[in-house]
Amino acid sequence: MTQKVARYLAETSPATPCLVMDVDRVEQNFQRLQAALPNARIYYAVKANPAAPILERLTGLGSFFDAASWQEVQMCIAAGAAAEHVSYGNTIKKERDIAAAYAAGVRMFAFDSEPELRKIARAAPGSRVYCRIFVENEGAEWPLSKKFGCEADMAKRLMVLAGELGLDAYGISFHVGSQQTSSAPYRSAIAKVAMVFTDLAAAGVKLRMVNLGGGYPVRYKSEVPEIEEIGAAVMGAFAQHFGNDLPEIVIEPGRFLVADAGTVCTEVVLVSRKGEADPVRWVYLDIGRFGGLAETEGEAIRYTLRTPHDGTADGPVTIAGPTCDSVDTLYEKSNYRLPMALTDGDRIEILSTGAYVTTYASQKFNGFTPLEEHYI
Repeated sequence: MTQKVARYLAETSPATPCLVMDVDRVEQNFQRLQAALPNARIYYAVKANPAAPILERLTGLGSFFDAASWQEVQMCIAAGAAAEHVSYGNTIKKERDIAAAYAAGVRMFAFDSEPELRKIARAAPGSRVYCRIFVENEGAEWPLSKKFGCEADMAKRLMVLAGELGLDAYGISFHVGSQQTSSAPYRSAIAKVAMVFTDLAAAGVKLRMVNLGGGYPVRYKSEVPEIEEIGAAVMGAFAQHFGNDLPEIVIEPGRFLVADAGTVCTEVVLVSRKGEADPVRWVYLDIGRFGGLAETEGEAIRYTLRTPHDGTADGPVTIAGPTCDSVDTLYEKSNYRLPMALTDGDRIEILSTGAYVTTYASQKFNGFTPLEEHYI
């Protein structure tokens, strides 16, 4: 938690649940990422947190944007971004949304199948297109390897077809999974892409861009590689497989830019036990999986919690949200321990929650309103 957020929480004591974001930290993270990967063009993954103050700050820093929907394209343009600086990166799009983005000035589109490619050719003629391929997601705490992408051989055929359809066969993309805790998948993916480049060059298709997607990790409860280590591994792999003929490099960070800029403040609703001798207490918060903490599914993302009683005697807990749904249980198997003094009315701070929280929040499930947002 940044000092700016800590001061805001102490001075204003906002109603809970809420998210407080330090927009200056987003800028610092952007600059750090630029320094770690100076050859890469940054396309912020808007889905991580599409708040106008963040988009406006990043626009001022010269960021490009990765949009997952026509609505996100509109958000970027409303924040001052040039339409030609927006990539429509979702491989699953309605044709009318492709047409709307094209009419607004977007000229770069992702795909991973022939039907999607043909939609782009009809609705966005002449646009630059890039094909997403399958790569290994081992080491990712939030894998993305099944729903998106295609086999490399299919990608080669589709990129040839793209040129035949009048599109600009621009490049290849991949995603090593969100919150990737190893640099090895980046290296192996770049090697795979290099082979695609070589084979397509032999077929007369000159690709120019590699999109590494996102996945750049932040620290939650466990240590992760620093971005400088990942940057060095990425650039080493490009040098090894592309030599001096480096392609344009695109990255799509989301979590890395905004996660540690935000803190969720929540209130304890109830602390109880399921049996007289049960050592495990249940701690119910006024925010849960349906309130925005969806990435706790499978206990994948393990947030750090701070309480007013830290440093005192603690014990094992199961942590859950406030709704009448048993799925709304955050942590049961991850060995969380919280102070024995914890009681209803206490405030807990959930750290590094600036990414994928506000947009996951449901609209009044069980009547609970979405968490408030404060951008400072």
